[in-house]
Amino acid sequence: MSEKKDVFTVSEINRYIKGKLQVDPHLRRLWVGGELSNFKWHRSGHMYFTIKDKYSSLRCVYFRKYNRSCPFLPSDGMEVWIRGNISVYEKEGLYQLYVEEMEPAGVGSLHLAFEQLKERLQEEGLFDTRYKKKIPRFPWRIALLTSPSGAALQDIISTAQRRFPHVTFRVVETLVQGTYAPSDIIKSLRYVENNEEVDLVILTRGGGSLEELWAFNDEDLARAVFDCSTPVVSAVGHETDFSITDFVADLRASTPTGAVEMVLPAAEEIQHYLQDAVARCRAALESRTSREKQRLEYARGRRFVQLPRQLLESKSRRLEELRVRMERAVKDRLKQGGYRLSSLEERLESLSPLNIMERGYTYCEDEEGHLIGSVEEIKVGQKINIHFRDGRAGASVEEVEVKEGESSNERGK
Repeated sequence: MSEKKDVFTVSEINRYIKGKLQVDPHLRRLWVGGELSNFKWHRSGHMYFTIKDKYSSLRCVYFRKYNRSCPFLPSDGMEVWIRGNISVYEKEGLYQLYVEEMEPAGVGSLHLAFEQLKERLQEEGLFDTRYKKKIPRFPWRIALLTSPSGAALQDIISTAQRRFPHVTFRVVETLVQGTYAPSDIIKSLRYVENNEEVDLVILTRGGGSLEELWAFNDEDLARAVFDCSTPVVSAVGHETDFSITDFVADLRASTPTGAVEMVLPAAEEIQHYLQDAVARCRAALESRTSREKQRLEYARGRRFVQLPRQLLESKSRRLEELRVRMERAVKDRLKQGGYRLSSLEERLESLSPLNIMERGYTYCEDEEGHLIGSVEEIKVGQKINIHFRDGRAGASVEEVEVKEGESSNERGK
């Protein structure tokens, strides 16, 4: 008899190896550096790629629940550092690195994400100056989107009271740091758009690290600032701090205090502006007065102003002369027309057939009332009607005689 053999299934082998790898402390939460290749972002949200060096490669999977927190977009050829666990994909018997964290090699992931988003939005035109809305010269109502406990709010209010105390601030309490800050700022922007009548929106907070200011590098927030119909000033951090909202906003201020100094005029500036406006108005009034005086002097020198009665009388006499001439011309025209009408009446009377019949002439018609103009139109025995001046007589044709040389055929030759 043959010796009994222990036979394992493929699944058992793969599961066994997987268990071995999972308990190996050297393969847990390890960092691997290399170059990304064959990167694919599946519609499920998972990322599949290979990390390689000069001599070898390692398959990797970056599940959606982990890659959602990746601040930049991985791509082929990028040098990265990856943290994860080595395990086996049992279905195909492949070991691979299950990624939990990724960052660019030699450069911070936040910095790379910032540059990627900046480049993409710039290509779309969100930074173009032609889309920047004009900042009002004298904004009377300003919405402040900031944390009510931050130093930025106090700096803005104190500076405004010194420069332009008549301005009114509408403080909208907003998160300016943390995971939920971008969505909260967007919500505040929309609230101001729909419920507040303001001339300007200032989005501000004090300085901090790149991580602390990261809320202002959010893509959705950048698009909300771009779409805001009210001019938006971005005053985030210190002078050396730049955020995506700085590039999208209609005006960028280096500090919260700088924002106030840029949008609110100082009292001295207002005084100079008013003095200049008064001077311009006075000059315009004097110029207008001078022109009107010249027009008045010119009008006084006109003949109509100097001798109005004589001119009116002269024009009246001329008008009367024209009226008399017109009446005379109408009468002459009517008289000539009467003479012509009488002449035409006399001619018409002389040509009337009734006058001819008074002299004994008659005319004939057949029984249907058609005028008989030639003897050739009648026949012997035909009934005809003979019309006289004072009546009609019926007759029957007994004889028809055509004069020689007077036939219609001969007359037509």
